[in-house]
Formats: sequence, C-alpha cells, structure tokens
Amino acid sequence: MKMKNLKDYRIRRHRRLRQKLQGTAERPRMCVFVSNHHFYVQFVDDIAGRTLAAVSTLGSELKGQKLNVETAQKLGALAAQVAKEKGVTAVVFDRGGFAYGGRLRALADAARAGGLQF
Repeated sequence: MKMKNLKDYRIRRHRRLRQKLQGTAERPRMCVFVSNHHFYVQFVDDIAGRTLAAVSTLGSELKGQKLNVETAQKLGALAAQVAKEKGVTAVVFDRGGFAYGGRLRALADAARAGGLQF
C-alpha cells in the first residue's frame, strides 16, 4: 500500500495496533477517534462484534467546546462514568493510530481517574 498522506500513515499504524489488541466482553476495547472537530470514544466487544457504549463531544454536555486538553479530560471522565454504568471496569486502550500525548493522554488519564483499569 503506497502511502500518500498523513491519514494513510495513521490508518497503517492503527491496523498494526489492531493485530495486537482485541476486546472481549470482560475487557472491551476502548477505541478513540479524533477528528478536526470532535472526539469519539467507544467500548467494543470484538468477539461478539458489538459496541457496548459510546460517548463523544457531540453529546449535550460537551457540545460546542473546543478540542483541547480540558475537553479531553471531561470526555475521559464521562466515558469512565458511562462504562461503569454498563458494568465495564477494565479495558484495552486502542489509541486508533494517533500519537499518545497531549489530548489523548489527558483523555486516558481522566478515564483512569474515573475508575477504568487499562
């Protein structure tokens, strides 16, 4: 696959990560996607092929906020809360091919502080 742009590089990194990560019902995969306008977090059971829970900045609590570290922290705490409501306490973190730093690190740290185990 010939690389053409940064999106292709990210997708290639994500495919490489997904060879090693798999979510189960007991320990689902916490997928993170960052677009130019929003953050998205999903909890996926790969064996059953189901999304257990999902939150994003499109929701009513975080709608209209800028994509910065504070918003990522709020989304991480909200994701942990939603996951606990669904009975999820331990997850496998899938960074989606994005670099682990800044906003992504803030989201993960807030989810850990909310009670999720990575």
